[in-house]
Amino acid sequence: MDLKSGYPWWAIKNGLLYAFPQLDRDLRCDVVVVGGGISGALIAHELASHGHEVAVIEQRDIGWGSTSASTALVQYEIDVHMVDLAKRFGEADAVLAYRACAEAIPQLRTLAASVRDVDFSAMDSLYYASRRWHAGDLREEFALRCRHGFRVELLERAEVLERFRIDAQVAILSRQAARIDPYRMACRLLARLRRAGTAVYDRTCIERIHATARGVTAQTAQGHVVRARHLVLAAGYANQAWLEARVAKNRSSYAFITDPIDQALLGPLKGTMLWESARPYLYLRTSGDGRLLVGGEDDAIDIPSRRDARVDSKAKALARKVGKLLPHLPITPAFAWAGTFAETEDGLPFFGPHRQHGPRVHFAMAYGGNGITYAMLGAGLLRALIERRWHPLAALFSFERVDR
Repeated sequence: MDLKSGYPWWAIKNGLLYAFPQLDRDLRCDVVVVGGGISGALIAHELASHGHEVAVIEQRDIGWGSTSASTALVQYEIDVHMVDLAKRFGEADAVLAYRACAEAIPQLRTLAASVRDVDFSAMDSLYYASRRWHAGDLREEFALRCRHGFRVELLERAEVLERFRIDAQVAILSRQAARIDPYRMACRLLARLRRAGTAVYDRTCIERIHATARGVTAQTAQGHVVRARHLVLAAGYANQAWLEARVAKNRSSYAFITDPIDQALLGPLKGTMLWESARPYLYLRTSGDGRLLVGGEDDAIDIPSRRDARVDSKAKALARKVGKLLPHLPITPAFAWAGTFAETEDGLPFFGPHRQHGPRVHFAMAYGGNGITYAMLGAGLLRALIERRWHPLAALFSFERVDR
């Protein structure tokens, strides 16, 4: 899949960080992880650090797929409100999903600190009502989160305007969010794993998978065979090619980043990401060097050439929106890009086996606006499944929930 257009900032900023070898022989291991982006890296780390012999295989250069185009909003808030999840799955499961995402953020912080130099920083998250009639929904959402102990604050219109210079009827301020350079994190984590003995290969495409009750055999485009007890498909949005039934819709999202902005002008935005209640939503956050990263303008385009042609006009549309929202800031796109992403109907990810391939082929489909958070918690979920242990999220994040 052609997953990105334009000039993704992480690719411009970092270049090609590491050179990994191409698989040129047959291979045996305990678990093979197909996909060398941020999801594959987090899953491989979780498994390798708990004694599993892991091999990672990526068809592109490591981190060069959708990870390099990610805008990397790290937050526990799911694209679907907790209130709406509760109506669909029950309040207990809705709270469970949100709480698991909240717990994943400090785990990611600890791991990022050990990897070092990945532009990780804790942030606040301001979710504001961009339509007057959304105020009631945000109040209801705030009340439910408060009832279950989430660290949130409800800001009325005057306070939102005073503190953030945004005109919104109401906003929810959350203290649990973060930013990260996802490409740098994936590359540095996989390079560290390789130095510790984990096999990491790129420019190697898996063409066929055959699973039995005892293991999985995967064949590369070059004809090499990989045999493992388990296989994890962490190939991002390309994962759907391994399923006959569609479980998510591919869409295109657009983003740009500015040159560094005077820190005095940024004010509280230095440590607070913003996102709105409209769907698709506008969002923005700062980078470690004081740039403003803006994203949104999602559409249903899934044809690379059409997505490519829209990057400039979408960047201009995003700049106009931010200029209207924050007229005191100089908003000029320095680099603009687009990327393919996928969304599920209920906003939740899929982790684990699918009946089409049997219990030894596991999917890691961390789809949605908080995909990195999903990938972090999904790594532990997949390890539990591979080790045949119970996990509280196994049922909710399984493919079986679509049949409920």
